[in-house]
Amino acid sequence: MKDQNTTSSFHLGSLIKAELERHGRTAAWLARQVHCTPENIYKVITQQWVTMPLLFKISEALDHDFFKDCSDYLQSVLPNKPL
Repeated sequence: MKDQNTTSSFHLGSLIKAELERHGRTAAWLARQVHCTPENIYKVITQQWVTMPLLFKISEALDHDFFKDCSDYLQSVLPNKPL
């Protein structure tokens, strides 16, 4: 069973919103880049998780590796296991 506390502190939508703001871009701009509506982008930034295909497009548009952010987070919460 998945521990609810493990993922509750990680919010991908917030990271996307912060990166969007850091670039001085709007939800409408990002929507044009990933071929969706601004309303969909507003939904994305409220979500804890994003689908991989959309995250890939967002990563490209914002020139930021959100997959690395996810990986870094997982490494911080998973116990070190010997190989």
